[in-house]
Amino acid sequence: MRLDPYRRVLALPGVRSLMVLALLARIPITAIGVTMTLHVALDLHKGWGAAGLVGAALTVGTALGGPLNGRFVDRRGLRPMLVVTTVAEALFWAFAPFLPFGVLLVGALVAGVLSLPVFSVIRQSIAALVPADQRRQAYALDSMSVELSFMAGPPLAVLLTSALSGRVALWSIGATMVLAGIALYVVNPPVVSPSGTEAPAAAPVRRRDWLTARFVAVCAATAATTVVLAGTDLGIVAVLRDAGRVEVVGALLAAWAVYSLVGGFVYGALSRALSLVALLGGLAVCTIPAGLVGDAWPLLFLTLLPAGILCAPTLSASADLVSRLVPASARGEAMGWHGSSLTAGLAIGSPLAGWAIDLGSPAWGFAAVGLVGALAAAALLCFRNLDPAPPTAPAAVRATAAAP
Repeated sequence: MRLDPYRRVLALPGVRSLMVLALLARIPITAIGVTMTLHVALDLHKGWGAAGLVGAALTVGTALGGPLNGRFVDRRGLRPMLVVTTVAEALFWAFAPFLPFGVLLVGALVAGVLSLPVFSVIRQSIAALVPADQRRQAYALDSMSVELSFMAGPPLAVLLTSALSGRVALWSIGATMVLAGIALYVVNPPVVSPSGTEAPAAAPVRRRDWLTARFVAVCAATAATTVVLAGTDLGIVAVLRDAGRVEVVGALLAAWAVYSLVGGFVYGALSRALSLVALLGGLAVCTIPAGLVGDAWPLLFLTLLPAGILCAPTLSASADLVSRLVPASARGEAMGWHGSSLTAGLAIGSPLAGWAIDLGSPAWGFAAVGLVGALAAAALLCFRNLDPAPPTAPAAVRATAAAP
């Protein structure tokens, strides 16, 4: 196993501190869904369906706000955007515990639009700090950081809610989100390369120059990735529910996350990159048979291994490809679209898998989301050479952006 590529990336100025900040800043974000669900269902006594509506409002708002906040960064810089979104986070989470359901629903939509875009900012900053030939390792580290955040956030949310109260949990999220915004403001990670390795555009970059059919296909593949992941999440719960072993859900989800961590680490250490088409296709194909275990639920630990190994690599490859397809001056908006694609996929995956499970069995849930992933990989393959990398990108980027 080659560790030198990781050492070289972490030795770059600003990268090590950025990775630590990314891990800490993402933990409260990963806890939002569980905390808000418990608050609506238990504190407001509105039931799980109403809790799902609030979660959907936050998701839709976040998906809408990603490109807008990214464009704000491209035009005005990072710090002005951080001021707006951090103040919005403080206001929403300070008053959220006291809002009636209807106001909370509308407020969640607005708060989603103005939410702190930690994920997109971190990925944009990685593209600015790390040369193109080292970004695969950097984005692999980033994907592993995301996995660690998701392993920590939801359990902490449940612990705070059960040990103290839902109101305290909501305020804790608000406080940590504000701290994350302040930390990003103080650190002020670069969003364009400070080293001059990326050539400035000779003329203002128009959206149509980079928002091409190929870029849209990459975003569709990105969304399909999280469709598969969200559907797998629900499929695991369905299989174990039918087997009467719901208490094993946590252990199986933890194992799945560990598989992803291992896969991300190995992917970054490889001597050659794998294409997004190959990674997404493999993730999809390996997911389809995962639900065929039937009553032999312990086999899920084994059948989920191949797909789990491919989770973090697929996510990191999509971010890497987006960073190569667009000029630096438009990367904020592009990463916003990438983040919105991830969010949209998560919003679609669970209902799609649930619909398939209701019509058939848990195996149909895995098959449905796996088929979506396979179709997206095939569609991306069709756009392999349709659009070149932007003419303003440096030669190294143009050379490496040729293969999705």
